[in-house]
Amino acid sequence: MAIPARDDPDAWLAYLRPVLQRQHSELSVLNREYELQSQIQYMHPELFDELGDRIQQVVLAGAQLVTDSVEERLDPLGFRLPKGEPLDDLWEVWQANNLDEEAQLGRVDALVMKRSYLCVGTNEADEGTPLITVESPLEVFADVDPRDRKVRAAIRYFNEPSTDARQQEEFATVYLRGMTVHYDHAQGGWREIGRDEHGLGVVPVVPLVNRARVADRYGRSELSPILPLVHAANKLATDMMVAAEFLAIPLRAVFGIGPDDLEDAQGNKITALQAMLGRLLAIPNAEHAKAFEFSSADLKNFHNSINQLAQVVASIAGLPPHYLGFSTENPASADAIRSAEMRLVKRAERKMVPFGGAYEQTMRLVKRFQDGGWDPQYRRLETIWRDAATPTRAQTADATVKLRTAQIVSRRQAQEDCGYTDAQIQRMEQELDAEAQQSPMAAIARGMAETGAPAEREPVTAGDRA
Repeated sequence: MAIPARDDPDAWLAYLRPVLQRQHSELSVLNREYELQSQIQYMHPELFDELGDRIQQVVLAGAQLVTDSVEERLDPLGFRLPKGEPLDDLWEVWQANNLDEEAQLGRVDALVMKRSYLCVGTNEADEGTPLITVESPLEVFADVDPRDRKVRAAIRYFNEPSTDARQQEEFATVYLRGMTVHYDHAQGGWREIGRDEHGLGVVPVVPLVNRARVADRYGRSELSPILPLVHAANKLATDMMVAAEFLAIPLRAVFGIGPDDLEDAQGNKITALQAMLGRLLAIPNAEHAKAFEFSSADLKNFHNSINQLAQVVASIAGLPPHYLGFSTENPASADAIRSAEMRLVKRAERKMVPFGGAYEQTMRLVKRFQDGGWDPQYRRLETIWRDAATPTRAQTADATVKLRTAQIVSRRQAQEDCGYTDAQIQRMEQELDAEAQQSPMAAIARGMAETGAPAEREPVTAGDRA
């Protein structure tokens, strides 16, 4: 199908909806892996039939560990221009749209499902505060122009229960460079129900892409390289539980009786496997019935294999050993912990570059909605991030004091280096000014400034004293 015209929303709806549906299956698999709802079966069906609810498949949370370890270190604190202080008006819009919480959800989706999206639109309730929503890649797809790497059209498709809850009602939104068009699906097909003629000249949808490549601008999942290893560890852990059920506890054998001689409390015959689950093995064809006990099995081979897989996952994902529970008799020093976390910190800092770029483009769209034009200085907008490393508070304070004492950084920069937010810094500045006003030396200086310095006395001569 040919690329539709720029201003034809109906054609873009027909073009983009099949693309979104084709990618839905792959993204859903990644989402289930993160939610520990993988549909891969590790146990034989006959074991399920016999064991019932006694043993469930073991699913290790490796996908969540790898994802959350990076996302936990990504905390935006504000926006600023290179030569200015943080921009309070942009951060106010961020807070008004609850993006402290919503943006975190978008980052998790981007790390798990390759990308998420930020959509900007008109806010009917408050025209001065544009509406920003974080959208899932399960519902939104943005088509990227291969020539200029910009979004040329986007679609959001979602379902909602009908009023009688008997069927799902379908809705779609098409985002174009000059308009946003809303649809619902009636019996005759798609029907336009609303339109926003914003006239931005750009599509108000910003992709938040994880691990994009030059030839693939739609991203990669953080789970792709580690999922085979996680599945192998899940298989071993499940087998270990089955082995623990049958072999970890000593098995008693009775020679001289058969399975037909065994009954449950209700008088029903039990199978050989059920007898084994009861820790009893019946061996017929013996002259005299006698009991015997087998030694229990050692499960260390499972432990060692799972630990080996965990180390491989840690090396791929850049996780410190203590994140996976590896510890020694001698606790690691603070320097050793920081050294072990170095690669994870670097990975988080790498994520700040593309994610910060998406947030900055979103804020440029916000200013365009507010001012009605593009401000050239906002091309150099920067996202302020919290330090991704984990230095102690004492170390941070000590380094900041040394830099401030040597007059290498300003007081404002020193406060930012200590991790204080813009609101905290403003409050501290006000409190410092109030304390300065109450200082006795400051009061004397203010009095001298208001009345002028006292006149210099003339020297007293001997005749004057007489």
